[in-house]
Amino acid sequence: MVTQEELIREARENGMELYPIEKDTYELFFGPQHMATENFSIILKMDGNRVVKAIANPGFLHRGFEKLAEFRPWYTNIALLLRICVPEADVPEAIYSMAVDEIIGWEVPERAQWIRTVVLEMARVSAYLFWIMGLSFKLGVYTAGQWAAAYRERFMRLFEELTGGRVYHIYTIPGGVRRDIPGDKWLRQLKDTVEYIKSKLPDFDNLVFENYITYKRMEGIGVMDRKFALAEGVTGPNLRATGVAYDVRKDDPYLLYPELDFEVPTLKEGDALARALVRRYELEQDLYILEQLLEMGPPSGPYKVEDPRLKNLPRFKVPAGDAFAHVESTKGDFGAYVVSDGGNKPYRVHVRGPSIAHGIRVLEQLLVGARIADVPVILMSLDNCPPDIDR
Repeated sequence: MVTQEELIREARENGMELYPIEKDTYELFFGPQHMATENFSIILKMDGNRVVKAIANPGFLHRGFEKLAEFRPWYTNIALLLRICVPEADVPEAIYSMAVDEIIGWEVPERAQWIRTVVLEMARVSAYLFWIMGLSFKLGVYTAGQWAAAYRERFMRLFEELTGGRVYHIYTIPGGVRRDIPGDKWLRQLKDTVEYIKSKLPDFDNLVFENYITYKRMEGIGVMDRKFALAEGVTGPNLRATGVAYDVRKDDPYLLYPELDFEVPTLKEGDALARALVRRYELEQDLYILEQLLEMGPPSGPYKVEDPRLKNLPRFKVPAGDAFAHVESTKGDFGAYVVSDGGNKPYRVHVRGPSIAHGIRVLEQLLVGARIADVPVILMSLDNCPPDIDR
């Protein structure tokens, strides 16, 4: 049996700090009723105000999406799988549709690729604003959180006009998108919204990202280095905050990203503050990408493939085969492995979401040694998606 001293020694060799559990420690259930954890819970072993052990306690949203996908026709699964990550629901739609496209061998029309790229970047901006709202509330800077919610609402209205839905869009489908963009008026509204939010970034800097409170609350806590991040499968902004410039849009480009000019922000500190600043810089890059896409404009042509088999979707069959597709989400590298046996339903759908790595093992280790007040800040700095963990 491994002793406590051996665990502490091993942790210190890996750059982590563990504290011995004394007899007078107590157990604290943090969430899911606590607003800082959302639909998630952490069992904390406390020594006074200090965390000596953290146990992630998910399971409040378990719905078995991947297994359910095996019993539904190919196109019906769009409305199911997008619930894997609610703040960025367009990502599960995209990875599933891209994998199915590859199995069938469809060449998605250029117009559909442009629209898909725009939707994914709109989803990134919306998700980052949602994250700023949550972070601001955890830091006690409520004004900035209310701003972020209001600005995100502008994108919600654009999504509603484009797709008919505010949160769940069911828009990106195998072969393209469900319907075309509403027209030039919608494009002008999107351009105005991008310019408006871009003009508000200095306000967020003044109130949140350059705020003395933010630095005092986030600097030097929840630190992980590059070696630890790579060993634990960390991706996305959490990895880039340790100095690794990995971004799926650059390293394994898809859709129109090879034609776009944007930077991959990185920092080396690896603490909660670095993770927050990387996300702030990426929000600016996402707005820049949307500006480029709007300047390019949507190519002419169809917005989805033309295939006579699509006239009867419940009986639509996908040839036998398998494919993996992944995209860069605000949470990290988000992928789906889809297998077809030639029937009208998937044989297997497996989603590789980033939140299981970030929200279980990484979180449990970063919380050790933290104060109770640091717990929600470290949790928010990782930007986990509880439905992804419980999928």
